[in-house]
Amino acid sequence: MYIEIKTERLTLRPMNISDLEIVHEYASDKENTKYLRFGPNESVEETTIFLSSVTKEWEKDQPDFYEFAIVLDGKQIGAVCIYLDEKQECGEFGWILNKKYWGSGYAAEAALALKDYVVGELKVKKLIAHCDARNTASARVMEKIGLKLESDDGIRVYFKRNETARELMYALDV
Repeated sequence: MYIEIKTERLTLRPMNISDLEIVHEYASDKENTKYLRFGPNESVEETTIFLSSVTKEWEKDQPDFYEFAIVLDGKQIGAVCIYLDEKQECGEFGWILNKKYWGSGYAAEAALALKDYVVGELKVKKLIAHCDARNTASARVMEKIGLKLESDDGIRVYFKRNETARELMYALDV
């Protein structure tokens, strides 16, 4: 399956194994992955395993998740994704941007485009997103795309660091 979504500045296209070098650059960076539960990637092999699973998912007629590369001027700068529940009625957002591109509104632009796609084309009925309470940039993205704070007392577990933090949950019924 190949889906391409265009915005004013960005193109979202299926992420795949050919993105290995650029994905590993930001996915292995400690600052870039500070608020990701499973980051940072510790080896190229770890990034390869992830991208292999993403590539296989895009080969399905009806994927369980959609991982899009965020492309700016022909260069991949990050990713935005939606993971669907079993009934494909609820989707959980995620995103990551290479820190070189933080602060320019790209995450919100990509997430809004993906939101429009999953609501319009996939007919998802509920959208959710989680973030570390300290990650104010991600919380702002959630608000910009129309999600509302639903819970501020969750626990976020950072598996590789054996650490926990307070987690926020945002949601939108569509």
